[in-house]
Amino acid sequence: MVSTLLAHDLLWGMTPQQLLADVPAWVIESISAGHPVVVRRALCAAGQVAVGVRGPLREQRFATFMDVAAITRQVRPEELCHVQGPRDFPALRALAQLRSHLDGSGWAWGVSGSAGFELASGFAALHEGSDLDLILRTPSPLSRVDAQALVAVLDTAVCRVDLQLQTPFGAVALREWAGASSRVLLKNAIQATLVTDPWSLQEQAA
Repeated sequence: MVSTLLAHDLLWGMTPQQLLADVPAWVIESISAGHPVVVRRALCAAGQVAVGVRGPLREQRFATFMDVAAITRQVRPEELCHVQGPRDFPALRALAQLRSHLDGSGWAWGVSGSAGFELASGFAALHEGSDLDLILRTPSPLSRVDAQALVAVLDTAVCRVDLQLQTPFGAVALREWAGASSRVLLKNAIQATLVTDPWSLQEQAA
């Protein structure tokens, strides 16, 4: 039974037959090799989920849709926090550096991006220059002061760390929320919009 599907979840079960015609060859190769796809934020028909296919190159990202009934496995970013990767790259060293602080933050957190893909699937996705991408589940507000303190901790890591705050209404970059701008970009399945409070229901209805 598949649990609720959230952005950044990794899914297995996609087949080349589910793809539309005229997709790039690398997309078919990725799916045929058994790579998972990643849930993305987009509206879709009932019984489907919006997903992205990763290719070997950074610019190779392909948006498509997957039948929920085809899902055979689901891995969430939170399940990867304590997975040990066999390879030694700055992103994984940064994860080891930050793990105890994030564990003690009081928030649920997870690993996404290239590091999450490699830790979950075993397929090579990282390189020496890879950033570490993280998510933080923040159902209630994280103050800007606390956001700034968290950025300071992330900046002690051996590589750049990008963290997304997952609010009930979408995602916002931690570094934006910790910055000086009064409005930040909130992304959800419907739109990306500038808001002053990513946790405000009133702003979403405006």
